[in-house]
Amino acid sequence: MRVIAGEHKGRQLRPVPNRLTRPTTDKVKEALFQIIGPFFEGGQALDLFAGSGGLGIEAISRGIDHCVFVDKHPKAIQTIYDNVKALKLEEQTEVFRTDAFRAMKAAGKRGLSFDLIFLDPPYKKVSYEKLVEGIREHELLKEKGMIICEHDADEHLPEQLAGIPLFKHEIYGGTIAISIYQ
Repeated sequence: MRVIAGEHKGRQLRPVPNRLTRPTTDKVKEALFQIIGPFFEGGQALDLFAGSGGLGIEAISRGIDHCVFVDKHPKAIQTIYDNVKALKLEEQTEVFRTDAFRAMKAAGKRGLSFDLIFLDPPYKKVSYEKLVEGIREHELLKEKGMIICEHDADEHLPEQLAGIPLFKHEIYGGTIAISIYQ
């Protein structure tokens, strides 16, 4: 695992030391960022189910100002802290050990909103519909913001989630799909 482009291009990232977390492959990460914007001029990101933090760190490397990382597993949280510290990104990040729904509620209470929201839950274990409903309910997505859902290629997400239309859908390697809502 590594950072693909931007300020931290080529830097290695530690994976979460377990079999429960499946990191986004470099190929999928590169293709995803070509779609959502190869580089950014600022902005805020939320990486729910963050695992090692690879997607949020990639976004920061490409110009996002700040990222909030959320995961409920202690090993994932420690890995995110380690990766953030290794790249000296402490000032641009917040890391929370909690479940996604509590994190969304807390972010809403703080009045936070995001340009990019990454959703990469364990495949077929969490409802994307309920996640996006939570995003809408707590007003977490900025106007023109994007919700990026990584999921099993066999799982078909609808043309709209909580009233937000599907912008792009791609399948990689026959097993991983990315659905982007905007």
